[in-house]
Amino acid sequence: MSQMTDELVVRKSIVVACPVEHAFRVFTERMGDWWPFEHYSIYDGDATLVWEGRVGGRVLERSPGGEEGDWGTILAWEPPRSFAMTWHPGRDKETAQEIEVRFAAEGAGTRVEIVHTGWERGEADVREQMANYDRGWAAVLERFADVAGKAS
Repeated sequence: MSQMTDELVVRKSIVVACPVEHAFRVFTERMGDWWPFEHYSIYDGDATLVWEGRVGGRVLERSPGGEEGDWGTILAWEPPRSFAMTWHPGRDKETAQEIEVRFAAEGAGTRVEIVHTGWERGEADVREQMANYDRGWAAVLERFADVAGKAS
């Protein structure tokens, strides 16, 4: 896995034991199978994720009671190579950062890379926030890789 690099950019990557198309589908269509809701959830871990897979579509978390909390809006949608979206789970849109997720063949698997930018719109302690996301994305990608590799 890569480390936090560049000024105000968090980059993470992992190689997943599955083809590019499968990795993209598991990341976007089956995020509820691997996302660690017990740690990162608007509705305290009891929710589902909905992807509107198109430019302008929303990514949202839905509670069992039907409440919806936006995580972001899709800015670019190029299956199975990449997507980009605003990122503000549980926060105001004005504080949204951006993430771009790229999928590229590497050997018999797929390299998945997350580039997380837009920290200047965040809260006061940007460095602490970046460090938290640096650790968080590492754990999230490990779970994703485990599920995507087993389901290929």
